[in-house]
Amino acid sequence: KQMLEQVLRELRPLCTAEQQFIEEFFQLSHDAADLQVLEVSVRTLSPPVPLASPPSSLAQGEEPTSQLLSKIFSSLEPELREFLDICNKIHPFSCLQVLVTLSDSIFETWGSSSALPSPFFNTVLGNTLLLAKSTFNKCIETLCEELEEAKVPSKMKGGILPSVSHFEEFVNFSEEVFRSARRRGELDKAHLRLVSSVFSSIDSLPSENLKVSTDMVMMENFHHIHCFLCQKKIHCLEGKKREAKQRCNEHMEKYVIQYLGQPLEKLNHFFEGVKARLAQGLREEEVSFQLAYSKQELRKVIEKYPGNEVKRALETLYRKIHKHLSPEENLLLVVWHAMERELMRQYQEFEGLIRRCYAGSGIAMDFTMEDLLSYFNSITLSS
Repeated sequence: KQMLEQVLRELRPLCTAEQQFIEEFFQLSHDAADLQVLEVSVRTLSPPVPLASPPSSLAQGEEPTSQLLSKIFSSLEPELREFLDICNKIHPFSCLQVLVTLSDSIFETWGSSSALPSPFFNTVLGNTLLLAKSTFNKCIETLCEELEEAKVPSKMKGGILPSVSHFEEFVNFSEEVFRSARRRGELDKAHLRLVSSVFSSIDSLPSENLKVSTDMVMMENFHHIHCFLCQKKIHCLEGKKREAKQRCNEHMEKYVIQYLGQPLEKLNHFFEGVKARLAQGLREEEVSFQLAYSKQELRKVIEKYPGNEVKRALETLYRKIHKHLSPEENLLLVVWHAMERELMRQYQEFEGLIRRCYAGSGIAMDFTMEDLLSYFNSITLSS
């Protein structure tokens, strides 16, 4: 970046001085008729077109000198392009620094209160900036493909995916490069494209490569992205930050429901059948007359879940979750409390079904809501 800035600093006064010499030495006329002839000639030669229109005060005097300067400095633009190619080969993301340097140079040129430089130099600078933008866009396109196609390590046990880590590396590098840039429109567009590619890579996570729950890995990675975007505070990614939080919660809910079937699996299965019969139109008071859902069958299922067995099952579940989750994300207690809330909800649902469908039977589960709370609290405190 510093080398490119030095090159531009030295080229600008050189072209400006050459412009002034040509205008004074050849005493170029600003007569409208002469300029019209020169304009036709210049258009025939098809010189580069400036990126931005210069001030109207230069509009009449730029064409004659630009034609001569393009002959004098005929190798300038090709050599400048070759220099940028070398920069891109040195570092894969050097196109970001090139883009910022050229953009800032153009803003500095037109925002300067001193004498404006050669229109020819502005044209070269503008064309070089167009090249830099094209290179930058190709770099982002390639990076998007790499993120979407990033392979998950064989038999991955969880943790942050390679695509998420690569996205973070790029954002950290690019934000540092653009920290003092005068405009960042190109970077904001790139960030939006890249974060969409990262989301796609998480969504296409192959479950066969994982030793743990797919929802758990997706939950952790969306949580990681949300925390990262909260830290970076990038305005254009606020929507994606909220989406990452939402996606994290969705996969946490799926993970919780998937694993909560284990502590009370037979109870879940029994009451799912009861709800299915009710959905088919069976009246609540008739449920207990169904052979598979009789009072006797309900008592058999409830006997399988004495309070001490439920607590042991929860302890086993806690150890399993602790083993699966990445310590770096610090989501253990978050997931555990989500599981606590879900199990409380299930318990209340079971109680309600017993009260409505088995009224007056005296049937009740071996543990209470207060017992469940104490199980979760003791497991949390002892961990």
